[in-house]
Amino acid sequence: MTSDIQNNQHRPIGIFDSGIGGLTVAKAVKAALPKEDILYFGDTARVPYGVKSEETVRAYALEITQFLMDKGVKMILIACNTVSASAKNDIIRKAGSIPVLDVISAGAQAISESGLGSTPTVGVIGTIATVQSKAYEEALIQQLGSVKVIQQACPLLVPLAEEGWIEHEVARLTVKEYIQAFDHCHLDALILGCTHYPLFTGLITDVLPSKKTSIIDSAESIAASAKQYLEEHGGFNTQGGLFNCFVSDRPKRFQELAERFLGQPLTKIDIVRDLENRF
Repeated sequence: MTSDIQNNQHRPIGIFDSGIGGLTVAKAVKAALPKEDILYFGDTARVPYGVKSEETVRAYALEITQFLMDKGVKMILIACNTVSASAKNDIIRKAGSIPVLDVISAGAQAISESGLGSTPTVGVIGTIATVQSKAYEEALIQQLGSVKVIQQACPLLVPLAEEGWIEHEVARLTVKEYIQAFDHCHLDALILGCTHYPLFTGLITDVLPSKKTSIIDSAESIAASAKQYLEEHGGFNTQGGLFNCFVSDRPKRFQELAERFLGQPLTKIDIVRDLENRF
């Protein structure tokens, strides 16, 4: 189906993630598109997604997609790499005429546009589910043709981010342990293959073996993709700027972490109970 986004430019952009990690996408979208209304959903009751089965993640993602559609969004941004790897095509089918962008495709496109030369060596850090899916490897091969991909699962980083332990010594030691996998790889670029991971960019940069390694933030990449899509399809909102949050659990904790990260107060966070029983 063809998108009718041009006729719905004043509707919000829907962004969803398993928890707070997708706020990295929301922040990047707010910076790139300050006049867009954003509707964010964090599935804080069921985080983390990266250790769950593909079938479970797909079920969760389709429930949230329906929620966003019922809220009248004009575009859906999948801010969760695990969902992008497991359920992107299902979400696209369910969304129909609503355009769907995902962080994996955006990250791979960013690599292809970064001028790394022929057959670059690209590292990917992500959840267990994202790494096992090889979705980044497939997307990079599709974009570049010739590329060497080295992946490392980092399952402890999402719980650390959700706990707010961004600069904690435990986080530093955990990041160091994971990044050791690239000590002898001479990476041209490293993709932060989970939207929680940009919260640890400082720690990751400190422990990377080479300071010449380009760090690809999929949050910034998908924000750029969203801006490009709206520009090409005449879907810009010039009168908005609202930011509304929905979570499935722990709204006060979410608000505390979100305000710290975004650097602005959030006046209202709505809680959505029993998401799986709503549709």
